[in-house]
Amino acid sequence: MRISARAEKIEPFYVMEVAKAASQLAREVAHTDRPMIFLNIGEPDFTAPPLVQEAAAKAIRDGVTQYTQATGLETLRERISGWYADRFGVQVPARRIIVTAGASAALQLACLALVEAGDEILMPDPSYPCNRHFVSAADGQAVLVPTTAAERFQLSAAKVQEHWGDKTRGVLLASPSNPTGTSIHPDELRRIHSFVSGKGGITLLDEIYLGLSYEETFGHTGLGLDDQVISINSFSKYFNMTGWRLGWIVVPEALVPVVERLAQNLFICPSAVAQHAALACFEAESLAEYEQRRTQFKARRDYFIPQLDAMGLSVPVVPDGAFYAWADCSKACQKLGIRDSWEFAFEVMKRAHVAVTPGRDFGTAQTPNFVRFSTANSMAQLQESVARLRALLA
Repeated sequence: MRISARAEKIEPFYVMEVAKAASQLAREVAHTDRPMIFLNIGEPDFTAPPLVQEAAAKAIRDGVTQYTQATGLETLRERISGWYADRFGVQVPARRIIVTAGASAALQLACLALVEAGDEILMPDPSYPCNRHFVSAADGQAVLVPTTAAERFQLSAAKVQEHWGDKTRGVLLASPSNPTGTSIHPDELRRIHSFVSGKGGITLLDEIYLGLSYEETFGHTGLGLDDQVISINSFSKYFNMTGWRLGWIVVPEALVPVVERLAQNLFICPSAVAQHAALACFEAESLAEYEQRRTQFKARRDYFIPQLDAMGLSVPVVPDGAFYAWADCSKACQKLGIRDSWEFAFEVMKRAHVAVTPGRDFGTAQTPNFVRFSTANSMAQLQESVARLRALLA
């Protein structure tokens, strides 16, 4: 059977390859005194709050499970619009919000609507691997631009200008970022968007961790710049609805019918049950619960990062959002007599029973020296992980 060149270009998702190995070992050690601790997957340990679960059950009981319009429930689009106004002080009309089958669908729709064959999209190295594959799936080319800790592992306006070429169509940024948990400074984002707009390009902004910010300087949506920024968001992270597969995209008004047409053909609509459940995310009781959980995520960060630093797993930039730690493991590799973060991940998995993610997925610049820890697990699990890692590296 002949496989398409498009499919052949897509690399394996190494995060999931490591996860499979970790799951296999977890079954083998499940009944020992050191069961596997998973710090490899970026999934909150919290589930959807009670009101959200109740809303889903009610939708099923009431039979409200039919197709919705491709752009999503109008009431849900209005609730999202209200969240932007109340939380961020930004007016985003509901008519510019399209509900999608997860942020992945939103990114696919954006790339299919805007990227032509051969177009280049600038992205930071490191960055979330699936984002560049969405560009590839639209026959575009993701151009990874190496970044530094001094740049918060984010693109700068200077680097965007330096790497802009005849084929460049725009930029795809993430703030806060996976794997680093760092955000773009609002002033720098403004400079990037100004340059890109001046070139007639597009600014795609992955904001799926928006809401999970811990520093006043950051935690602002790029939608406040103007109505040409395209923002992708999700109910998975801040709203703790990972498996519900629900997200949204905010687009310029002229792009709404284009994205709607694509959504009609590719997805028909997002899950009706998930949409009715998500309405309850914006109730006062649910929002209070999310903020309490955000406080717990911050406490985990504040505990875990210093512990890593003390073990020689230095985190060059303290994450201001999300729930990741992007740690330099080169010294630890030397101590263990291994080569890189890929071997480090398997060594830690086998000897300490802690699953982590090697840097291989996230780029090519410095990624062999880095490993990503997820702090989405409980404080007790993080403390036990620290004890095991400290013993391993002693």
